[in-house]
Amino acid sequence: MNLAVPLCARALFLAQLLTSFLFSPVQGQSDGSGVVVAMYNISASQGSQAVLQCHSQRMVWTQDRLKDRQRVVHWDLLRSGPDHSMERVIDMFSAGDQRIYNGYNQGRINMPKTAFKDGNFSLVIKDVAMSDKGIYSCNLHHHYCHLYESIKVQLNVTKSARKERRFWDGQKAVFVVLVGSAVVLPCVNRRPIWTEGNSQEDQQQVVHWDRQPPGVRHDRADRLIDLYASGERRHYGPLFVQQKMNISATAFSQGDFSLIISDIQPLDQGLYSCHLHHHYCGLHERRIFQLTVTPPVPQIPQEPTDEPQYLPNEDSNTNMVEVPPHVINVILPEQRSHFLQQLGYILVTLLLLALIVLAVVLLTRHRKRQGQDFDPRKVESPPLPTVTYVGHTSCVKKECERSIPEVKSSNQEETKLDYKNNLLKEAEMSKLCSQKAIELDREMEKPSWK
Repeated sequence: MNLAVPLCARALFLAQLLTSFLFSPVQGQSDGSGVVVAMYNISASQGSQAVLQCHSQRMVWTQDRLKDRQRVVHWDLLRSGPDHSMERVIDMFSAGDQRIYNGYNQGRINMPKTAFKDGNFSLVIKDVAMSDKGIYSCNLHHHYCHLYESIKVQLNVTKSARKERRFWDGQKAVFVVLVGSAVVLPCVNRRPIWTEGNSQEDQQQVVHWDRQPPGVRHDRADRLIDLYASGERRHYGPLFVQQKMNISATAFSQGDFSLIISDIQPLDQGLYSCHLHHHYCGLHERRIFQLTVTPPVPQIPQEPTDEPQYLPNEDSNTNMVEVPPHVINVILPEQRSHFLQQLGYILVTLLLLALIVLAVVLLTRHRKRQGQDFDPRKVESPPLPTVTYVGHTSCVKKECERSIPEVKSSNQEETKLDYKNNLLKEAEMSKLCSQKAIELDREMEKPSWK
């Protein structure tokens, strides 16, 4: 049993490793076209209209006319006193306007005027006092791109010049400075999104749709539509494809970039992908749709009734809105990964069965071997010494057999000394019996006087 338990444990561990390697999630994978956000399975009947829904509020088109209010940096201070209060120290917008919240810090605390051009948002503190001690946080906001970053620096104040130093505590930088000196708390971020805007912002946002027919790889997909935030639209492919596939003109104002496909035919099925790009904000997303075309639904003829027929303008059903076909959204992995998953399940199952059979065989052999080692029938006992006499010695033989003690079966664990002592005792007893038998024979040979 001790041998089978480690084998089972190793089998389970190996199965977990194979499962984690083969069944990694498909969502969130990144390729050259962006991050895969979601994958859907769409089924529509032939001749109907399908809507491949692609929404993103981060791509809502709003002209960045107030650039001085879109980017902002502010420094906050968390004091290390007993109340641990948080207070705003200074903030600055991309236009260069600074605002200091405490009159005591006027002329003593400032930031570089060119922070939003060179990416240096460091805080300069002159004439450091004991009240400046605490944890400072540099917070960068980009409201238009919905981005946020934060950097923390700890400031300690000392009265001894020997204790001045700078080090990293594993989470943030720590500055120990002398009272009355000046210090610069670093906060540097030179990414283009923080340091400069872009005048051609209408070319920075674009959405495009691709289509992969069955059996075609992603790098050979057909481009269907390109739509820019400026309103520029580009169609690709044959004319009939351009007429039946389109995107709403209000896509960038509502964040709805869904593809509308009318008069669906079997040739339209395949893998569709919606690509959202915002180069200025660094946004690249991709949504995948697997479109399957089913046979058309047969129309059941209506039985004639005696109800009065309404005129077209009097029909109560004239103004009813047609309900679009039901769309089933199901997360579906790609075909290649699906095949790998099925193959992985089969391999893991076979491996587990083989390891279980091996463990049972080894356990059975181990138990048989233990039974053979401890079989009492196979314990050999040493032969007992026997004494035989010829003549009228039956009584003597009986008397000697009564006097000879029973020899116990020797065990493998007896020592050699005990075994020699037993042999000596047996020899003495046999010698004594022989002498008694000779004396009895002599007495019997004497003539009887009666």
